[in-house]
Amino acid sequence: MKDSAKYAKIVEWSEQDQCYVGSAPGLIYGGCHGEDERQVFSELCEIVEEAIALYRADNRPLPPATSGRDFANRMQQVA
Repeated sequence: MKDSAKYAKIVEWSEQDQCYVGSAPGLIYGGCHGEDERQVFSELCEIVEEAIALYRADNRPLPPATSGRDFANRMQQVA
């Protein structure tokens, strides 16, 4: 399994921004955005790979994995 598979990747529609927003909680702050959901997901996957490469280049440990967590229910509880 690739390390990138250990991190949840979320693409959701933002009413405020009127576009899709991609994020990887716990790994990167910010993310990417765009009008095409699939393109945003593809770009997000690349960003996650790049973030992992930066952690490795700096000899820093990766943050705890987030894949498999129930972000949708946690987000609903916060809203």
